[in-house]
Amino acid sequence: MQDGRSKKLKLTLAVVSFVTASFLTCTAQARTSHRTAHRNVHAASTHHRHSSGHVIQCVTYAKSASDVVLSGNARDWWHNAAGVYDRGLAPQAGSVLNFRATRRMPLGHVAVVRNVVDSRTIVIDQAHWAQAGISHNVSVIDVSPNNDWSAVRVALNSHNNYGSIYPTYGFIYPHSASKKATPDSLKQEVMTAWANKVPATQLAQAPAGAQPVAPLP
Repeated sequence: MQDGRSKKLKLTLAVVSFVTASFLTCTAQARTSHRTAHRNVHAASTHHRHSSGHVIQCVTYAKSASDVVLSGNARDWWHNAAGVYDRGLAPQAGSVLNFRATRRMPLGHVAVVRNVVDSRTIVIDQAHWAQAGISHNVSVIDVSPNNDWSAVRVALNSHNNYGSIYPTYGFIYPHSASKKATPDSLKQEVMTAWANKVPATQLAQAPAGAQPVAPLP
């Protein structure tokens, strides 16, 4: 009789132990799954924030926000504009202000002039200046001795606190040297001038069926 009870007790204890172990295993798996899911959600959220902070380069923005379209880094635009667009030292709405390369800004910078406030103040739109995004309605002041816009300071915030002095080349205007040109002929002049600046094996705007030109001996 005692042997029967003993066996029954052992069986009961075995069942309880098995149920308890199963419960603890399921609980541990649930916690692990929850932590994994939480990490995945956090990782996805972090990835989304990083993706939304896509860097827009100043050159790409200037091309899309103005009628001045040139190749090369911002530091190259002034020289690449020769014979393609007019250049000067006086600001005009729609022109591109071309910053020189500096140690802090080795690739230079370009910004689109939106408004001329007075002889010493303009308003620009730009990208990739102290941040990844696009900045609109930014005040810029001329601090050059001769008021030729060869040295400027850019506003840092809406309170017009201005930053360091940056050297500039001047302004690139969205038109060629021919002031009487019609829009269609002006576009053709610009395309032709730019085509003449690249090697002969390249075509700025290839017509249908055009073939590459062999380099001259």
